[in-house]
Amino acid sequence: MTDPSKPSDSSRRTALGLTIAAGTVGTVAVAVPFVASMAPSERAKAAGAPVEVDLSDIKPGEMKRVEWRGKPVWILRRTKEMLETLKVTDSEVADPNSKRSGFPTPEWAQNEYRSIKPEYLVLIGICTHLGCVPVPKFDGPNDPSLPSDWVGGFLCPCHGSTFDLAGRVFKNKPAPDNLEVPPYTYLSDTRLLIGEHKEA
Repeated sequence: MTDPSKPSDSSRRTALGLTIAAGTVGTVAVAVPFVASMAPSERAKAAGAPVEVDLSDIKPGEMKRVEWRGKPVWILRRTKEMLETLKVTDSEVADPNSKRSGFPTPEWAQNEYRSIKPEYLVLIGICTHLGCVPVPKFDGPNDPSLPSDWVGGFLCPCHGSTFDLAGRVFKNKPAPDNLEVPPYTYLSDTRLLIGEHKEA
């Protein structure tokens, strides 16, 4: 006859099973975050990897900002009027043909537009003087920080370097070179891959 004060074998097995299950769940709960912490974050993976950008939401005259390798990258969709200003600034910039080698411009961007497609300008938004981040100044005649004949471009507020709408530095400014053009390629008419250049 069994002693009612002692637990049965099945009760012991159930208790033991629940204890093991709880221990397993606890171990997994602790292990998952630990293992995940050892894997590189999405940000870390993106820091060195190419970045895909959707161009379809950029309206003419607007600029989109993304990050690649920890650097700000600008994608400016230039209007016809913006492209026309490059003829005006051509004689006013220090390196109109992007031939200086301090921040070399890829051969495929050594053209009037400094881009693969005239409509889209792709630049690293870091001044070549001391690494400040310039600000877009697309409308300028009424801005006291800009010359009266300003036709649009970028201003580095730290030391006054100005760049045209192709990222070319104006003459007699502290910045020694044009803004840098990163490697990039078009995956389609509306998709851009920053970080790799593939010939069409």
